[in-house]
Amino acid sequence: MDLASLDPGEHARIAAGTSTDVFAVDDATLLRRYRDGRDTAGEARVLRYVAGLGFPAPAVIDASGPDLLLERLHGPTLLQALAAEEVSIPDGARVLADLHTRLHALPAPEGSAPGEVLVHLDIHPANVILTEANGPYLIDWSTARPGRAALDVALTAIIVAEVAVDAGGTYSQAARAMLVAFLAAVDEDVVGSLDEAVQQRLVDPALVSGERELVVPAAELVRHLVELARHP
Repeated sequence: MDLASLDPGEHARIAAGTSTDVFAVDDATLLRRYRDGRDTAGEARVLRYVAGLGFPAPAVIDASGPDLLLERLHGPTLLQALAAEEVSIPDGARVLADLHTRLHALPAPEGSAPGEVLVHLDIHPANVILTEANGPYLIDWSTARPGRAALDVALTAIIVAEVAVDAGGTYSQAARAMLVAFLAAVDEDVVGSLDEAVQQRLVDPALVSGERELVVPAAELVRHLVELARHP
């Protein structure tokens, strides 16, 4: 298929992020197109690598320039399922922890430094699709690269904690409970990677208005909860 000839106007846009638009091509296929024109070759290579090792990620059908043609997954996001109370908070936390464990257990990509694994760096409930047939799938691999597992886990903790420290947010209490359950379910030294995770989060171009101000308080909440668990 010639991806450049695919006219998004002919297809339903089903999602839009800060840098991408996602269109349904048909029931089995979707088009992920970057508005800034970035090359998707690296993202496609990572997806093919993890899917080839049996990790639950969407299959790449084609990639060209800013376009990724992907397997279309059917099911709610973990965030949607949590909001609808179709998945409990402890179960949702275990889903996130399990995806980290499975990803970091894969053989490190060629060129990785000693101690590095493949990290996603954006694992959170909105990036997990709960498929009916095959369970949770992890999407949006644009930030994936070799790195330390603890940084990956720390970033997830901060992202969840941002919701928890947003006092005016509808889901702040639920997010705090999710954070506690997630920290209990992982083995990595989250505290040791918090400073690096904060710096990476602060320069993330995907942060929406007001979110940047939540990053440091979120990290402090993570640090507090870890210390509390160590010394109740």
